[in-house]
This record gives sequence, C-alpha cells and structure tokens, in this order.
Amino acid sequence: MCGFIGLIGPDHAAGPLAEGLLVLQHRGQDAAGITTFDGDQFHTHRGAGMVREIFRPDGLKTLAGPMAIGHTRYPTVGSGTADDAQPLYTNSPFGIAMAHNGNVTNFPELKTELCEKDGRRLATSCDVEAILNAFAAALLGQKKGTPWPKMAFTAMRQVFARVRGSYSGVAIVGGRGLVAFRDPYGIKPAVLGKRVEGKRTWWCVASESAALTVLGFDIVRDLDAGEVLLIDPQGNLQHEVVVPRTKVHHRPCVFEFIYFARPDSIMDEISVYKARLRLGSVLAEHVKKRGIVPDVVVPVPDSARPAALECARELGVLYREGLLKNRYVGRTFIMAGQGNRAKNVLAKLTPLPMELEGKKVLLVDDSVVRGTTTRAVVEMVRKAGATEVYVGVASPKIKHPCVYGIDMQTKDEFIARREKSDAGIAKALAADAIIYVPLDEMVEAVRGPTTRVTSFCRACMDGDYPTGDVTPSVLKNIESERSRAARV
Repeated sequence: MCGFIGLIGPDHAAGPLAEGLLVLQHRGQDAAGITTFDGDQFHTHRGAGMVREIFRPDGLKTLAGPMAIGHTRYPTVGSGTADDAQPLYTNSPFGIAMAHNGNVTNFPELKTELCEKDGRRLATSCDVEAILNAFAAALLGQKKGTPWPKMAFTAMRQVFARVRGSYSGVAIVGGRGLVAFRDPYGIKPAVLGKRVEGKRTWWCVASESAALTVLGFDIVRDLDAGEVLLIDPQGNLQHEVVVPRTKVHHRPCVFEFIYFARPDSIMDEISVYKARLRLGSVLAEHVKKRGIVPDVVVPVPDSARPAALECARELGVLYREGLLKNRYVGRTFIMAGQGNRAKNVLAKLTPLPMELEGKKVLLVDDSVVRGTTTRAVVEMVRKAGATEVYVGVASPKIKHPCVYGIDMQTKDEFIARREKSDAGIAKALAADAIIYVPLDEMVEAVRGPTTRVTSFCRACMDGDYPTGDVTPSVLKNIESERSRAARV
C-alpha cells in the first residue's frame, strides 16, 4: 500500500506536489520520490525516509517543470530502500516516469517475460518497473503514425491484459503529458481533481481525495475500474475505459475504509469517516448481544477513533482518550518485523491511568491481524489499573494473506488462524473477551446508503481473491517469497 500523486498545471509543480505527499505520508513511511518534466528534461529526486526528510526547499527548486508525479513507499515487493523508491524511469520511448500503488502478483514471471520477449532490462526489484516496461513495450509495438491518444489507450489495454494483481498509478510521458490508470478490478483507489487558476486549468490524480482537498482541488470523481486518463500539456483531458465492460469487476479494497485511508478522504463515493462511524454502530450491537457492559470505551488511536466514538454513543457509556499517541512514531501495522511492531507500540502509546484505573475498559481497534500490537496495548491498559479489558474490533477476522499490496504476509501470522475460537484469541491477547463485526454486516456498513459499489475486495477475510489468478500454488509461492524476504 503506497501513495501517489500526479499533477499538471502550475509553473513549478514539485512544490505543491510535495505538500500533497505529506498528506499521503500515512500510506508509506519507507521512501519517497518526485519526478518532474520541464518540457525538455526529466528531473528526479528520491530517497529513503519520510517526506519532510527527503524534500528540502533547496532540493525542490531543482525539480523544474509544470508536470510532476510523486510517491510515498510502503514495500511489499522489493526493498524499502532508496534503490526501489518510486517514481521509476525508462527512456524508450519518449521518456516515461511512473509511480503506482498496488502489487503485481505475476511480477517474477512478467519480469522474465519482459526481458526475454521484449528485450527490456529491469534494474530493480520494484514491481512498478514491470508495469512501466510493459507500457513502454506496448507503445513501441504501435504502428508508426498512430495518434497519441489511440496509442496510449491501446497500450494500456495491453498492459491490463498482461499485468495481473492490483494497481493504480500515474506516469509522465515526455512531451505528451500525464497518463493515469486504475486496474480492471479497481482494487486500489485513484481520484481525479480539478483547479482553475484564471485561464489555466490544473489537474491532479491522487490515491486519496484528502490530498486533492489540501491542495485546493475540487474533487471531480474516482477513476473507474479499467479506466485510463490522458492529460496533455495544455490541460486537455481525455479518458476511456479500455477494458470491455464484461471483464470489469469493480472491487475496491475494504481495508482502505477500515484502516489505511485518512478519515477525511472520500473514495468510490464513500466517506471513510462515516464508514467508520457505521462500523462502530454495528460493533456496539454485538457488544450488547454479548452482555458486556463496559464503564468506558477507549480507542486505539488513530484509525479506530470514529468507530469507538459511535460505539460509545450507541452503548450509552463514556468515551475517553485513554491512550496518548506519540505523533513522531509511524504506523506500527506497516512496520517490518514483529519485533519492531512490539517495540514501537511502547514508544507510540502512553496510557492515561486516570481514565483507566478501576474501570471495565472496552478497547476499540480497527482490526486485529497479527495480534502483536493488540496484546501490547491490552497489557498496557491492565498495568494502568483497568479491572477488565475487552477488545472490540470494527472489522471481521483477518485470516488470509493479502497479495494486492498490504503487508499481511503469510497465514501463520494471523492470530485468528492460529487460534480456533474467540475465547482462544482473547486469551492470546490477554483480554477478557473479543468482539468482531461480522463480514456481511461490515460490507453493508462500509457501503452505506449512496455508493455505486456493490462489492469489495475482502480476500484477507474470506480468501476470495477477485482477480481469479491467485491459486493455492501461486499463494504458496508468494508466501514462501515473503517468508524468505522477512528473514533477510
């Protein structure tokens, strides 16, 4: 899971784009990069670390041009170092720089095929390079004299047929403008924004609408599954759904709404904040059914706050900030290694004993995956004097690896897989009980009353991988590769 932005319009696009990347920092903490095009040359700066550490004012001045793309990286394929930081670039044809969010499930096979069949040489272990080179190869295969829009749409149609998995992204094509895309399953988000400055029109495509809002863009709409947008240097926009409707299956990732996205984002016409409120309401009903009567509801910050707030309101009990968050420690879920996660929980959260001591506490979290973070929090709350600690989870049990870009690596990691009952999970977490939101009720709560979305990718919960190519053998290979990488 990463964040990307593509921006075209201002004289110096790198400045506002860097501000937008700060808004998407929560989507990736390992590396970041920006590439610009000034009408003649590409300029790139990438590095490991956080956005503020990488992009200084003096450095941004060197990234000239009215066209820019940027990225915050959370690695699931490749390293977390600057070597695999995006955007990546190829000089043939035209010069193309690309950034994406997602995961290419056939990356090893595609990398070999691009080398042997197309003569492309991939220099990194980052899967966006496979999309980039598949696009470049498809452009080179067009007939001479083919007009640019047709060339780009045809090439992306071939990319969608060749590249499997989940991916949305944006590219600068030298002299021709921006190309933005969303895969035929629409698993990863992509939102289009527009801003009018006098007689000039700026366009922006980003992973989340929050980045557009902060930069002063009006939200136009989400990209459709299988859609490609072209924006030329003059600001003219063309778009086409290049995948036949019979082969488009719009299945956005439900975990975006539960955990990853900012609460102020709107994705596929769904307010992330309101979706989390609705999940909290559903959770409260199941707490009541279990006969649990807490004295106080406490969120595990930050993603669980809306659910906890609504859960407390529905239960008619106090909502309290019983855990103080250190803003300078990143999101523990997307940190590599169990040891890092457990250690950083202690640095990240501090209990407030005056809100916990002598009370029956319902801790509300957005999800429980490995259980490492949750157990550490439960123990922390007990040490602060809570008499009973219950865990309310605003999502169903996570039981299956995500192969589409979230670091849920192998089935052995999941506490809901290791423990066969809720009582067993609660015991492993040192909690008095655990309450989950059921799968079907989660879907309806996230959907809400107004969205066009009829289904979600929820493979991490039910094992149904929407792309249809994740067979048991493919899954086994992916798990083996990830296990090896985790041991390095």
